[in-house]
Amino acid sequence: MPILVTGATGTVGSSLVRQLVAAGQEVRAVTRDPASRAAAALPPEAEVVAGDFGRPESLVPALRGVERMHLVAIGESLTTGPRILELAKEAGVRRIVHLGHNDPSRDDDDPMEARHRVLHRAIENSGLEWTHIFPGEFMANTREWVASIRTESVVRAPFGDWTSAMVHEADIAAVALAALLEEGHTGRTYVPTGPEPVRRRDAVRLIGEAIGREVRFVELTPDEAREHWKDRYPEQVIEWFLEMGRYLDGNAWVSPVVEEVTGRPGRTFARWAADHAADFR
Repeated sequence: MPILVTGATGTVGSSLVRQLVAAGQEVRAVTRDPASRAAAALPPEAEVVAGDFGRPESLVPALRGVERMHLVAIGESLTTGPRILELAKEAGVRRIVHLGHNDPSRDDDDPMEARHRVLHRAIENSGLEWTHIFPGEFMANTREWVASIRTESVVRAPFGDWTSAMVHEADIAAVALAALLEEGHTGRTYVPTGPEPVRRRDAVRLIGEAIGREVRFVELTPDEAREHWKDRYPEQVIEWFLEMGRYLDGNAWVSPVVEEVTGRPGRTFARWAADHAADFR
């Protein structure tokens, strides 16, 4: 039976599709636009099908014959997730691995956090075998520096000493792979991180080493950061970033999850920079 991967062209979803195919599994990859360049980049062995979280019934054909499913909580799936779960159960799905978000420091008064937690509860009360995966900060978030590194060999950002145990998307996907294929993960909540804390300015240096030229870090003040980000992020997101940045080791905690679940240490940021060097050149 095929394993269904939603968000299959996303950062983690595309890695999960590749890893499932490499493991010899039959994969059905759901994306809103099967004709997109990202969909074309998926392994040819994967069956790419259309599906739209905003129209849950559009997923019915993709769910046929599926017993195991990866559900990414993003965008419209945060509101349509309960209906998607109903359709999955009707189709015969029995195991779901949920890639989502949980911030214990925020309460249900936060609208986005509340939407995530509604989906968490729906999954836990669904009667399905479930596993939550709530990753730390993605190493791939540093891709927002691509344009300035390519054109100027510069990164402009606040809080150069901000430290985060960022996690490689392939390690998040590897944890999802284990939860989909192995027994013993039902009812578990995993919080994968990278194997070491990395300062922002050191991440910039490591990208420079990976691409073979120096990349400078230019530290912005909070007001300069607001101006720099104003056309990229909503105001409330910018203020959240700046609030987080005041706690320089706020994301430095290293989780043992990747090694415990996969049997090997997580990939370092230096490895991620090497894997994605072509993006920054």
